[in-house]
Amino acid sequence: MRRLNGMDAMLVYSETPNLHTHTLKVAVIDVSEFDGEFGFEVFRHHLRRRLHLLDPLRYKLIDIPLRLHHPMWLEDCEVDLDYHLRRVQVPAPGGRRELDQVIGQVASTPLDRRRPLWEFHFAEGLADNRFAVIGKVHHALADGVASANLLARAMDLTDAVTDERDPGQACRAPGSIDLVGAALRDHLHQAAQLPGLLKDAVVGLARVRRRSRQRGSHSDLADAFNAPPTFMNHVVSAQRRFASATLPLADVKATAAGLGVTINDLVLTVAAGGLRNLLLRYDGHAERPLIASVPTATDKSERVTGNEISGLMVSLPVHVADPTERARLVALATRIAKEDHEIMGPRLYGRMMAYLPAAVAPAAFRWLARREGPNKMMNVAVSSVMGPRERGHFGGAPVSEIYSTGVLSPGAPVNITVWSYADRLNIAVLTDDQTFDDVHDATEALSAAFEELRDAAGTSAPRAARNPA
Repeated sequence: MRRLNGMDAMLVYSETPNLHTHTLKVAVIDVSEFDGEFGFEVFRHHLRRRLHLLDPLRYKLIDIPLRLHHPMWLEDCEVDLDYHLRRVQVPAPGGRRELDQVIGQVASTPLDRRRPLWEFHFAEGLADNRFAVIGKVHHALADGVASANLLARAMDLTDAVTDERDPGQACRAPGSIDLVGAALRDHLHQAAQLPGLLKDAVVGLARVRRRSRQRGSHSDLADAFNAPPTFMNHVVSAQRRFASATLPLADVKATAAGLGVTINDLVLTVAAGGLRNLLLRYDGHAERPLIASVPTATDKSERVTGNEISGLMVSLPVHVADPTERARLVALATRIAKEDHEIMGPRLYGRMMAYLPAAVAPAAFRWLARREGPNKMMNVAVSSVMGPRERGHFGGAPVSEIYSTGVLSPGAPVNITVWSYADRLNIAVLTDDQTFDDVHDATEALSAAFEELRDAAGTSAPRAARNPA
């Protein structure tokens, strides 16, 4: 048994009928040059022999009587592969749009909390001898860092030796008295930690305010807690839409170097450019900078479970037409956000989440999810995760692309998640069915924004070479 930490518990409490808190990991498997048989049964066998390495997939959520504390994970539970592994058919002609449609359908239904909190959907019918595995995993089980490590364990990586065997089963739920006793002991420990937490919060906030006064104001950066209203910000519906795009990682690195920014800053600049185009199309104007919620890891270990994350609030200069100036402003905004984050303490937010009251938090999040008022904290979520650097395989068949999504937030139904994998940078957009006329408007706008940045950095191919006759 293990207690969910504050961030894990928050992701459980914040799940509502219209705001699911599972994430998706999508692996596209290309068997066009694979010398062997591949299909659902091969993948099933591969996964079954790896389950002993994939600890979170054998966790089951256990609630505490009377909600006296955060839930706990019951470990080493039995997994019914007939339930958790499912076959889905991609409509003809089996291209990117058809796969994206199926992914959106998979994302639209919540996970059953009576079972381990994951499903894998094996997608057949893709063109060009391809399959896809759509993994739906509750965010409480794993953040971006843990998911990347978990995925690396699930795949065969080049030159890696993997211990395969059938998983043992040792799952046994404790009694109510044991659960209540453990809850009370943990509460006593939390009570002892509370004075130090309050002191750190007060001191950190005072330091941030002092540093902010030293910097002075900047008219091109968004004010905190003042996210402007846009077409993207409304009550989130329960249905999901998904779109994907992929970029060569070498082009991304060259463009970032040409602009003098980091790859993470380039991702945010691409998001700013794409969102500017979308605002001009849907709202008719882009007059104020947006605020992006950008998750950041507070622990870069080899763990495969849990959430050790915090968040940055980064200004996105969608009101600026010049792409080079947008890149400069994003780098400035990111530097300020990171500095404030360090001054406050990277783990402070997670420590505070540990004190969420289990008895009332779910109802509070349900109210927030239905609230009509604007989300003043953020407009959009943008995240960037470094995925496996080596090309992986399932059952010997190579994985050509990997996509990931995060969760949607109250009043902010657009999540842009970028994962690097081998030699590609893969972009995923998750939203609801009320935001875009076509969710691929978003990925097309992001791809166009990247090409604009390549032109600005002087790294783009000649037009004739880019669009051969």
